[in-house]
Amino acid sequence: MDMRYDGTQDPQEHLTAFEVRMNLEGVGDKVRCRTFPVTLAGPTIRRFNSLPQGSISRFLDISCTFLAQFTTRITKVKHPINLLGVTQRHGEPTRKYLDRFNDECLEIDGLTDSVASLCLTNGLLNEDFRKHLTTKPTWTMQEIQSVAKEYINDEEVSQVMAANKRQPSYNQTCQHDRGERQKEHTRDGGPRKTPMPFSRVEKFTNYIPLPFPS
Repeated sequence: MDMRYDGTQDPQEHLTAFEVRMNLEGVGDKVRCRTFPVTLAGPTIRRFNSLPQGSISRFLDISCTFLAQFTTRITKVKHPINLLGVTQRHGEPTRKYLDRFNDECLEIDGLTDSVASLCLTNGLLNEDFRKHLTTKPTWTMQEIQSVAKEYINDEEVSQVMAANKRQPSYNQTCQHDRGERQKEHTRDGGPRKTPMPFSRVEKFTNYIPLPFPS
């Protein structure tokens, strides 16, 4: 088997994954008892081997002992009230918010659709989507995901259009300035020539005498 438990993960998750695999294989209790130690690694296998002789007679004994040894690693189950703290942040896309909300739902046991839909509606900032959810007392999460697609698509299209509107303004300004320079160039008949500076004549200190008639 490709699963290994080294004592750092949630033992309940490892045990559940192991039992699912065994159920798929259709094996009995004895095979489970012999196979489970193979899924352990490092210190966990040493702790398993240190169990008193004859203390294990069925797989239920292994399950209880295993969970008791690593009880501090069991992930604390979250309460549905935790969902009230999962709200859409300012500027956060609705798609990303739904992903965060769904991830939080996976960590809550016994979550009902009525509580989930109520908490989701409470945390939404997308007004159109929020108003739509208030038209029905209770939604299943599957129904919400189906309805959300339309509002998410509209939101993303609006964001793209807004971004495109911001870009041309700068480009048009640059093109306008370039056009004005070209017009000025045409009116002048060519590029302006920079006038040559006049050289300054220095003062003479020596003079050559000129002949005068007597």
